[in-house]
Amino acid sequence: MARLILCVIVLIQHATAAVGQDDNRFTLRVAAELENSGLMAYLLPRFALKSGRRAELVADGADMEIDSAGPEDTPLLAREDRIYAIVAQNDNAAAALFASWIGSEIGQNAITAFVPAEGVRFSAAPAEAEVTVIVFDGDAALGARLAKAHCGRCHRVDAGRSGMGIGSTPSFPALRSLADWDERFLSFYALNPHPAFLRVAEVSPPFDPAFPPAIHPVELTLAEVEAIQAYAAALEPMDLGAPVQSN
Repeated sequence: MARLILCVIVLIQHATAAVGQDDNRFTLRVAAELENSGLMAYLLPRFALKSGRRAELVADGADMEIDSAGPEDTPLLAREDRIYAIVAQNDNAAAALFASWIGSEIGQNAITAFVPAEGVRFSAAPAEAEVTVIVFDGDAALGARLAKAHCGRCHRVDAGRSGMGIGSTPSFPALRSLADWDERFLSFYALNPHPAFLRVAEVSPPFDPAFPPAIHPVELTLAEVEAIQAYAAALEPMDLGAPVQSN
C-alpha cells in the first residue's frame, strides 16, 4: 500500500511539473518569410526577456500560428502588400501571453524596429492613422553608466563633456533633436557602423572572422540596450537653431 501511495505522489509531481512547463513554453508556427527574414529571431528573445516564457518554432501542430491573414482575421503586421495575422490553436497560456505582447504597443514597436538583412522592413498592423508614442521603459540610470562606458568612445552622451567623441559623430543631445530620434535609438545597434563592433546577445549575428572588429568589441544584453534607449529618451534635445534656408 505504501508503495502504491508513493507511485501516486510521483505521478502527481510529474503532472504538476508538466503543467508548469506548459505555462512557460509554447510552440509557434510562422510563415517562411517571417522566419527566414530573421524577424522571429529578433522578437522571441525580447518576449522571453519581458515575460519569462519561451517559444519553440515548429513546422506543424503549434499552439499559435502567424501566417497570411484571412478575411476574418485581425491584422498583426505587414510587409509590402502581404498582411499577417496571429491565430491561437489552443488555450496555451504562454501562447496567449505572446499574442497579447506582440499585438501591444511594445510588440508593434519591436516589429517596426527590426531591420532585415535583405528586403524591406515590416510594418505594424494596418490601422487608421494615429499618433504612436514610443515608450522606453528601461533602466535609465543603468543606461547612463553604459552610455558613458561604451557610447562615449565615439559620442558625447550628455550636455556636459561626458564621452570624448571623435568629432564626426553627433552627440546624444543632438540626436535627440532629430525628428526620427526614437527610431534611430530603437535600432541603433543595427545601423552602420555599429554592427562592425557591437553585438546584442541573442539578436546580433556573430562577427565575421574575415572582418574582425577594428576596435575593442562591445557586447550588450537586450536589457542593457533598453537601458541606453531609456537614458537617451530622458535627455533634453539640443537646440540646433532654425533650419538653414537657401534662396
